[in-house]
Amino acid sequence: MAGGSPVAAKHLSVVASNVAAHISEVSRDVRELLIAEIPQLRGDEIILNILKSSVEENIAAMLHLFENDMPLENIEGPASALDYARRLAQRNVPISALIRAYRIGHCRFLQWCLDELHRQRADEDVSAATTRRMLEASFGYIDRVSERVIEVYQLERDRWLLNQTAVRAGRVREILAERQVDTDWAESALGYRLRRHHIGMVIWLPERPHGDEGLSRLDRLTNEIAEELKCCSKPLFVARDETLSWSWLPFGSHHAVPWDVLSSTVEDGDPTARAAVGDVEPGVEGFRRTHRQALHAQELAMAASPSARVTVYAQVAPIALMCADIDDTRAWVWSVLGPLAVDDEHCARLRETLQLFLATGCSYTATASRQILHKNTVQYRIRKAEEAMGHPLHERRTDLEVALLAVQYLGSPLLRTSRS
Repeated sequence: MAGGSPVAAKHLSVVASNVAAHISEVSRDVRELLIAEIPQLRGDEIILNILKSSVEENIAAMLHLFENDMPLENIEGPASALDYARRLAQRNVPISALIRAYRIGHCRFLQWCLDELHRQRADEDVSAATTRRMLEASFGYIDRVSERVIEVYQLERDRWLLNQTAVRAGRVREILAERQVDTDWAESALGYRLRRHHIGMVIWLPERPHGDEGLSRLDRLTNEIAEELKCCSKPLFVARDETLSWSWLPFGSHHAVPWDVLSSTVEDGDPTARAAVGDVEPGVEGFRRTHRQALHAQELAMAASPSARVTVYAQVAPIALMCADIDDTRAWVWSVLGPLAVDDEHCARLRETLQLFLATGCSYTATASRQILHKNTVQYRIRKAEEAMGHPLHERRTDLEVALLAVQYLGSPLLRTSRS
């Protein structure tokens, strides 16, 4: 018997009618399970009452769908469910908690319906067909409504972030402009302590996101980074627009930052986001300085081809400062590298070996080991590099190391397209 048969439809309608007779009990059971399983949903009386209404209306809507065989295209998210999504967005409850609530609530609701179907003692074929119809309808409902709820959450989150950061952004601009700052007043206005160590961070989305989810993504990623780096409190987040944010990560004292952890968090946290970060700096002046460093790192990332997912100022400071004038930097790199400053595979191999050779203290053996090459191959490449430049490495070693580092991070924009 097919899942769409009249008999299955009739049995599902009976199931819905019988479960609806106990809707208060079903709703209370689902609500209590959600609160027990998802700590982020616990809150004050207002938010709990909205959760209560959302659960009841969603259950009533699914039962109505079962009972009347309505097409899914006519289903809209219940008003209380959309309101609940907005409230969670305003309270910084992660969207993952909301999505999980729909999965857990759906599962418990189905248990009530399947128990009721079992009590009808229908034959095996009818029971199987009714179950298929129930699953298709309920999963279709959850899929449709959860998409709408997520959309509402993201829109509200972006709107709320913009409203919340408008005043905060003004205070931040005053501090960055190096005006006389009343530290006590500024800390109260920002909700962020300036008398501590900070890391300035710029996060942006290279491509405009679909819909209005940009700010939510930036805010979520900022909080994930702060959590992974074990910051001493919440970061200060300032939205510049829907694809760009400034933030400061708070630390109780100066300590080594696991940059690899930060990089992996960005890699795993958002598929397209880019981040530029300053160094750990103390106090109000450090608040300004680490931000300037993050902006320099961002400028480097924007000029690079290809650009890195994460650019750390502490690792690229000399090159980041050179980005203020790319034309002069390019001319200087050409003067240092000579014919090695060509964007082709042959020169790229020579530059790579040369850079590693300098980094290992001019050790042929160590370079060969790192590149998995024969020592004679390394010697040959170094000799060819010196011939191309027209002088031995030691004559301009410092300049050479900086020029190679600049090419490593900026790539093609600093190189010639041909040997002519």
